Amino acid sequence: MKVTLREWQESDAESLALILNNKNILNNLRDGLPYPYTYKDALEFIKLMRNSNKNSVFAFAVIYNGEVAGSIGVFRQNNIHSLTAELGYYIGETFWNKGIATYAVKTACDFVFENSDIIRIYAEPFSRNTASCKVLEKANFELEGIMRANAVKCGAVEDMKLYALIKK
Repeated sequence: MKVTLREWQESDAESLALILNNKNILNNLRDGLPYPYTYKDALEFIKLMRNSNKNSVFAFAVIYNGEVAGSIGVFRQNNIHSLTAELGYYIGETFWNKGIATYAVKTACDFVFENSDIIRIYAEPFSRNTASCKVLEKANFELEGIMRANAVKCGAVEDMKLYALIKK
């Protein structure tokens, strides 16, 4: 298996649009992504990530055997949380259960800790998203707690888990 992370390229837009036109993925992400997710939407996202502040936004395409398999980003918070960042990621359904997400999470977090002053990275998956919770646990994130009734997704009130990784 060959997994790498790299900066987004405009040529990734078609693959990104295909990945995000899947309710199984969108149902595990925050709201705000359009459905259907178009080539134009993907291109706008890629341009936004490429033009973002490189000290605050660490955004990568996840590449598996030469193909775009997903997305991962670490986003610096502000004010008193300026040394904290939130992790977000998704992997295309055809790439699930291959260890890609775990590798991407470990690699992205290592990069951020080595190349910034960030000392804490956290993630907030829905409690029902056991696959994402397992990814975080395999990547050495610690469960800090359950945030009960923390979100509404697809009309349902959802619990979320709070995981964090502290720079060593």
